[in-house]
Amino acid sequence: MTRPSPPRWRSLLFVPAHVERFVARAHERGADGVILDLEDAVPPAEKEGARARLAASVAGIARAGTAAMVRVNHGLRAIGRDLEAAVHPGLAAIVLPKVEEPGFVREVAEAVGELEAERGLPAGGVRLVLQVETPGALFGLPAIAGAHPRVAAMTLGPEDYSAAMGGVPEEDVLFAPNYAVLLAARAAGILPLGFVGSIGDFSDIPAFAERARRARRMGFRGALVVHPSQVGPLNEAFAPTAEETAWARRVVEGDRAARAEGRGAFQVDGRMVDLPVVRRAEEILALAG
Repeated sequence: MTRPSPPRWRSLLFVPAHVERFVARAHERGADGVILDLEDAVPPAEKEGARARLAASVAGIARAGTAAMVRVNHGLRAIGRDLEAAVHPGLAAIVLPKVEEPGFVREVAEAVGELEAERGLPAGGVRLVLQVETPGALFGLPAIAGAHPRVAAMTLGPEDYSAAMGGVPEEDVLFAPNYAVLLAARAAGILPLGFVGSIGDFSDIPAFAERARRARRMGFRGALVVHPSQVGPLNEAFAPTAEETAWARRVVEGDRAARAEGRGAFQVDGRMVDLPVVRRAEEILALAG
């Protein structure tokens, strides 16, 4: 199985899988993807009911053109039941929490493959989004990111990670692990998701929007959020502006002309342009669609 191209997921919105009124409107929030959460957001007594409704919830979200995802539990007994309930037509990805080593990722990927085959689903259609949430995982990030072709994206879970560190989800605690996740994701050719800050803080949306813009400048290409008010700022932050797109077009056109003349470097807007700048321009145009 070859690794497909990274998807374009600017905003992935968590929704508790057991709260039917939230699930029913989740596709209206403008997010590129909706994550039906079976893990932290669902009380133990509600998990079985949430699983029973999962196939219908996934189908409803997918019908609206939104990527439907499910975050499963980490424990072995629970994750088996979660996967059985989640892998149905319309599912775009499994969000895998508390990932610490690549073997676990491969085992989940193989189980998903078995379910796809049993249920007549396209092979490899269900991707994996990995959440890094413990300090120990940082020492194996390259292997985790490259564990299986199903892996589409990786992100830091800021709240769990900060708690495991005995700290609080602030920049001093979160910058280094976020950057480590970004490096590993880029090296593996998967989608880097995240921003430096608490995922649960939506009290100041202008400040959140600036964190999202900073994340894009760092190299991230989207993020997971917990409140609908965070979706719009993410979509805006992780989409190129008109000025950026126009600049990128000038760079790509200049590169084409320079290569035709046998030149490796050229100027755009009074600045020298060579291959790394061209690559950045091409990524901007890809993001712009």
